[in-house]
Amino acid sequence: MSSTPFRLDGKIALITGGASGIGEQMSQIFTAAGAAVIICDVNREKAEALAATLAGARAIACDITNEEAVAAAYGSIEKLDILVNNAGIGLVGNVEETALVDFQRIFRVNVDGLFLMTKHALPLLLAAHGSIVNLGSVAGLVGVKRRFAYCATKGAVVAITRQLAVDYPQQLRVNCICPGTVDTPFVEGYLEKYHSHEKEKVRAELNQRQPVGRLGKPDEIAHLALYLSSEEAAFVNGAVISIDGGWTAA
Repeated sequence: MSSTPFRLDGKIALITGGASGIGEQMSQIFTAAGAAVIICDVNREKAEALAATLAGARAIACDITNEEAVAAAYGSIEKLDILVNNAGIGLVGNVEETALVDFQRIFRVNVDGLFLMTKHALPLLLAAHGSIVNLGSVAGLVGVKRRFAYCATKGAVVAITRQLAVDYPQQLRVNCICPGTVDTPFVEGYLEKYHSHEKEKVRAELNQRQPVGRLGKPDEIAHLALYLSSEEAAFVNGAVISIDGGWTAA
């Protein structure tokens, strides 16, 4: 074994939402660890631009909610060792404020998309005795105010992770990362959309939501995903791991 831990030499990893935020950091960190990364993103231009900067990486543009598109994407992949289901969207609102069309849309991306990417990857992952890392959220573990639909989708991601680990305990590993609020373009978009007139006030509130007093950093989440994808994590299966600055401990 290499004296450097958490190496992915010779491994092929597909990362959904891999062109920005946490996914972008994963693409970079997995590449640095020796993996050949497939950056799967709905934004072809950003995915291709990032892939061009990473040794051995390539980009696939794919709408993960479209089964034909997902099947076509996997049709171009001969081998796969690691699937990171990172792509996701958010939605603000309590149950009364949530329209059915928005509820269905967030489930299509956060749950249906994860399902389709996993289902179509399974033959490749089983052949490789591979690993899946799902991106959940603290919102899948505790109630978060005015995140009715988002909490529901991330609760589903947690349950899916555990169920897959039970069905395939010796054929592959499946684990879930549950971040707190992370400083990404996703958060900036939320501030612009919902709090454009009070960005700094709400940004400070988001920082304080984590007991450590700050937002998470994308690379902190990406390094946990790297560990879970590595041989050093061979005994970690069906785990749901919080990385939230103490949020769920408080």
